[in-house]
Amino acid sequence: MTRLGIAATVIVAVSLLIWFAMRPADTAGPCVRIIGPVMLPDIPESSGLAVSRRDPRLLWSHNDSGNDAVLFGLDADGSVRSRTRVPIRTVDWEDISAGPCPPNDCLYIADIGDNRLRRQRVQIYRVREPAPGDPQTEAPEIFNATYVDGAHNAEAMFVVGADLFIVTRDRTGTVYRSSLDGSRALVFRPIGQLGLAAVTDAETSRDGKFVVVRTSHEAVLYQTADLIRGRTTSYLRIPIDGLKESQGEGVAFDGRTLYLSSEGRPWNRAGRLLVLQCTIAQ
Repeated sequence: MTRLGIAATVIVAVSLLIWFAMRPADTAGPCVRIIGPVMLPDIPESSGLAVSRRDPRLLWSHNDSGNDAVLFGLDADGSVRSRTRVPIRTVDWEDISAGPCPPNDCLYIADIGDNRLRRQRVQIYRVREPAPGDPQTEAPEIFNATYVDGAHNAEAMFVVGADLFIVTRDRTGTVYRSSLDGSRALVFRPIGQLGLAAVTDAETSRDGKFVVVRTSHEAVLYQTADLIRGRTTSYLRIPIDGLKESQGEGVAFDGRTLYLSSEGRPWNRAGRLLVLQCTIAQ
């Protein structure tokens, strides 16, 4: 074999090894990968995910801090259905949650990142969920939020009824709760610790039965009725290391479908979306 042939063989072999090393597993615990990874070139820093309350076939996502305040409406296959600007300027937008705001359905934007623990107040924005194709949302309601025990860094928020919950990104994953009682000033108080390090997202399932919380290594389901009372025993832990995400960030859960998003890789800045079908006893 010539030197050129040997070199070509080596290149092919190395390429195959890299492909196998980076190929995500087909399963994760009781879940089977059914879509993805799908490239999200418009969302290189996909930070949060939420299943629309208006249309269960639609996902909402957004970029992390340093980017324009734009909501991306995604089909389940990752294709971008809409881009909707939000008329705000955020400091560190880390999460988005879907929830009620009678008589409408709303999106809650969590500007709660605080890596240096210097923010005296963080902001949560509530806006009526736009329709796909809307170029801009209405002006959102603005809630200034503090923690009863000082500043915290967080990337995860979820909504249950008229209550907002934040999970801190630290070594303990402490859950904080505050109620929407008509005041624009919210005070979050701790209700329990999940024992999860570096939580990056959380979301209530569309049917309200579960809350899913994720780290880089696992997606953890809690029964909503237990978690909001400070009972932090998990219902199901789903290991996700085998999915080979570049930098896992977002999560959403729709009954039996688990959505995961991640930031892009150095050589390809596009974010990623994975969709898994899960068999879960309820």
